[in-house]
Amino acid sequence: MEAYLEKSLDEWREDISEVLDQITHEYEDVMRELKIYKYKYGITKQVIQSTVNEEIIETIRENYHKPFEKKYNELKEYIKDLDEKRKVFQMFVNKIDEVKRKEAPNIDLAAAYR
Repeated sequence: MEAYLEKSLDEWREDISEVLDQITHEYEDVMRELKIYKYKYGITKQVIQSTVNEEIIETIRENYHKPFEKKYNELKEYIKDLDEKRKVFQMFVNKIDEVKRKEAPNIDLAAAYR
């Protein structure tokens, strides 16, 4: 592979890798937040099921359950988007590596030692 082409691909791969790292970091942060809301949503659901007083149930629903459910569902959608972005940018990295591998000079080690 020509040096200018290899250099260009390496620079592009670096740029893509930085974006991928940022997406992965954000994915991990959102995943932690999603886990928090999964527990909050689940706990309020269990408390509501165990409570008989309708007034208390309604208060719990309005103050906790519905907001937690909304946030949980928003985070689930956001994590799906981030996961898709991660896959796409990882594809870039994989394809760049694949091209470089295919274009790399095939060195016959046996011939090199003759």
